[in-house]
Amino acid sequence: MNRYPLWKYIVVVLALLVSFIYALPNLFGESPAVQLSSLKATLKVDARMQESAETALKNAGIENTGVLLDNTGLKIRFSDTDTQLKARDLLERQFNPDAADPQYIVALNLLPSSPQWLTRLGALPMFLGLDLRGGVHFLLQVDMKGAMTKMLDSFGADLRSLLREKNIRHNGVSRDGDRIVLRFRDAETRDRAQRVVADNQPDLLLSAVGDGADARLVATLKPQALQRIQGDAVKQNMGTLNNRINELGVSEPVIAQQGADRIVVQLPGVQDTAKAKDILGRTATLEVRMVDDTPGALQTAVQTGRAPFGTELYYERNDDGSSSPLLVRRQVVLTGDRLTDAQAGRDSRTSEPVVSLTLDAAGSRIFRDITRENVGKRMAILLFEKGKGEVVTAPVIRQEIGGGRVQISGSMSFTEANNTALLLRAGSLAAPMEIIEERTIGPSLGADNIQKGLTSTMVGFAVISLFMMVYYMFFGVVSVIALAANLLFLTALLSMIQATLTLPGIAAIALTLGMAIDANVLINERIREELRAGATPQAAIYAGYEHAFGTILDSNITTLIAGIALLVFGTGPVRGFAVVHCLGILTSLFSAVVVSRAMINLIYGRRRKLESLSIGQIWRPTADAH
Repeated sequence: MNRYPLWKYIVVVLALLVSFIYALPNLFGESPAVQLSSLKATLKVDARMQESAETALKNAGIENTGVLLDNTGLKIRFSDTDTQLKARDLLERQFNPDAADPQYIVALNLLPSSPQWLTRLGALPMFLGLDLRGGVHFLLQVDMKGAMTKMLDSFGADLRSLLREKNIRHNGVSRDGDRIVLRFRDAETRDRAQRVVADNQPDLLLSAVGDGADARLVATLKPQALQRIQGDAVKQNMGTLNNRINELGVSEPVIAQQGADRIVVQLPGVQDTAKAKDILGRTATLEVRMVDDTPGALQTAVQTGRAPFGTELYYERNDDGSSSPLLVRRQVVLTGDRLTDAQAGRDSRTSEPVVSLTLDAAGSRIFRDITRENVGKRMAILLFEKGKGEVVTAPVIRQEIGGGRVQISGSMSFTEANNTALLLRAGSLAAPMEIIEERTIGPSLGADNIQKGLTSTMVGFAVISLFMMVYYMFFGVVSVIALAANLLFLTALLSMIQATLTLPGIAAIALTLGMAIDANVLINERIREELRAGATPQAAIYAGYEHAFGTILDSNITTLIAGIALLVFGTGPVRGFAVVHCLGILTSLFSAVVVSRAMINLIYGRRRKLESLSIGQIWRPTADAH
């Protein structure tokens, strides 16, 4: 009656063992570390840089406790924060000798101190939120006026390309405040252009102004398009920030919209506000320009150090690592705004690393026109980071390129091609942003929050355990063991899915403990009722678990529905609370029903002659005296 098959015991033991392994990394805490990552797509952090960093630290007498080189850069652990700060200053001088033109980001960070054998098993500690781990918090204001200016400039370029494609002559397309003005020689040409623009640009509201040689077409954005563009600007900025921060190795950043035009950014573990600003500002944009091949112009620019009017002097990397001067026109024929995707790969013919770009419809049309009109000339593709441009490649246009797919190649390794693709996918900000609030939460404050949260949880656990053991005796002990198993399951599950634990999450754990013990109270009271009704101990155990399960399931399902509602509609701390709450309900069901019954069955199930149960005082109703 009260016996489990062997496989059920094996499942319980395996669940406890796996949970113990995956919960274990959370006991080792975190170590202060310095993270070294590249600030430019053309630079990389490799084994040679690791050797250089280790040598510099050794010569300075600064000891480290571990070095990790991965795709996001070089991470070096230290035993304390004083050593961490000394190492940061040393590496900053070592790799950024020119403070005005830094090449690398040297940032303070925190890294897990878990043993390597646990890491190899994929056992990692759960992420800690800003309130527990410390870090930096920014509130950014999106410049909507800047977003509109950028969008209107983009519409202006599209209209020029559209009129050129339709062979409609015009006297100029310019932006005047929040309007785009198209000028024509006569009203007939203007009316024809108005029909073409209306068919191809549904977001623009057109009005004809003037007549004769002063015929103009004034385009403004429709209200619904204006609202959509403003919303898209915030979303694009959030996506750009998310891509950049993730690719720079910041664990579990929080990027959320606040109001109509503000973005909250939280970077747990990052203690250096200045470096965090560098991370937020690091975005790359792509520009396509034509090379100025006027005879003698390049030589004059190199000798005098000044480029002719309408041009700029850049340098192109060669295969041997050297660089050659290149004179590029200032006029931008295509920007990264027209880029929809960027992927690193290899050329099918030469096997050299390339970056494959995919352009949108307008970008494809512009690129096709430019390549058709400039066959035999050189076209420079430039990558801009933090306002500084670098020539990625400057190929000769051999033929017209259509279809919206472009390959760029140059003197780059596959890693550099991949980094370039990552930067281009991150894209540029749709609108400028200004940091209007910033604050740093130190690791000591985070540690204090953790200590207080753990203390409150442990005190609650101890009081519940004392009550259960006094009131239900041996069955109370079993309930406490099941409660501890529930805490173990929940911690392991949060670590497996790499959830972010915050102070509200700790509150959810404390709430889970109360709900989990409530299930054991229902089971124990049901067993007591069966004993009062005259059932044998074995029958009381069986009926107690079977009949209480329905009540436990109903109560947990209703609570789970509320938790899912918080998860779906909540944001920030509310969502973090909901994640822990929902997982805690699932683990409490397993621990309260399966684990506790496995222990009871193992202890009592094999006794045929069981006279009593250690489940506390059983109050039986007595007959009224007459």
